[in-house]
Amino acid sequence: MMKTYVTKESEIKREWHVIDASGKILGKLATQAASLLMGKHKPIFSRNLDAGDFVVVINADKVQVSGNKTKQKMYYRHSGYPGALKSISMEEMMQTDPTRVIEHAVKGMLPHNRLGARMIKKLRVYTGDTHPHLAQVSTGNSKTKED
Repeated sequence: MMKTYVTKESEIKREWHVIDASGKILGKLATQAASLLMGKHKPIFSRNLDAGDFVVVINADKVQVSGNKTKQKMYYRHSGYPGALKSISMEEMMQTDPTRVIEHAVKGMLPHNRLGARMIKKLRVYTGDTHPHLAQVSTGNSKTKED
């Protein structure tokens, strides 16, 4: 009789992945990052544990979208007070803070619970092609995603 393998928190090894966003489509980039954050690429993946890796996204200001999304896509937030709905277009968001566009897209693809909140903390997004995590990424067990 075979026994079911159960992943333990102590068995999880976290790696660092770098994704270059220049010229990539926003949705495909967010899907790739969310999959790495959840740990779906690992054989020890378990839905009830945070087995994912750290993800660093560089060149966030050079991400691409198809169609008229830059002008038509809107981001909304509400403070909770009556009449306090704020909206900003994707074009304005890319000019003010392009990292929030990628963070918003990836957050929507993660679980919407406490586990997803832990996963999103392992995402780092930067506008330029340099990042302060070179020491973590340059170790022998890390992978650089360029595809």
